[in-house]
Amino acid sequence: MGLFKLLAFPAFLPMGGVGWIASQVAGAVEAQWNDPKRIEAALLRLEERLDAGEIEEPEFEAAEAELLAELHAMRARRAAVAP
Repeated sequence: MGLFKLLAFPAFLPMGGVGWIASQVAGAVEAQWNDPKRIEAALLRLEERLDAGEIEEPEFEAAEAELLAELHAMRARRAAVAP
């Protein structure tokens, strides 16, 4: 068994590296996705669009409600995980 591992090591090394890279990317995406600043920036852009006349009040209110619900859910998840 030891000889097989020694001979197979070069063949399996790239797969381990790909797995590590995938886990790093997944961690970074999750951290960014769960960052409240992302939603706060989206709320600010939404308000700027309203002020510029690009969207109407009902559309603004609907989008704002969705973003605020997402922000509240995110904060609740973070509070549940925090010690």
